[in-house]
Amino acid sequence: EVQLVESGGGLVQAGGSLRLSCVASGFRFDDYAIGWFRQAPGEEREGVSCISTRDGTIYYADSVRGRFTISSERAKNTVYLQMNGLKPEDTAVYTCAQEQYCEADRMGAVNAWGQGTLVTVSS
Repeated sequence: EVQLVESGGGLVQAGGSLRLSCVASGFRFDDYAIGWFRQAPGEEREGVSCISTRDGTIYYADSVRGRFTISSERAKNTVYLQMNGLKPEDTAVYTCAQEQYCEADRMGAVNAWGQGTLVTVSS
């Protein structure tokens, strides 16, 4: 059974930092990409970033490029999203997902979702 478990969300002031973690299990870590999505209240879900654990390809949405950094740690089957320079508009539920692939200019189709973790950025 594919499982994706996020942690690391919380309340932070504007300009602050948080690191989200996504621990994956139930599949070969290198066979799929892992992506981060977010959904703010009343908004559509947005793809934020993804990483191919096989070849290291990374994608960032324009809204987070230069502020967020995605990385993976194979030994722990974990993908991290380091978020710096947080803004109130980054407030959302952040969810990681198993994706078919990750390319430099787009995120792949999602096979499975985690449960999400709430990030709240106060002004």
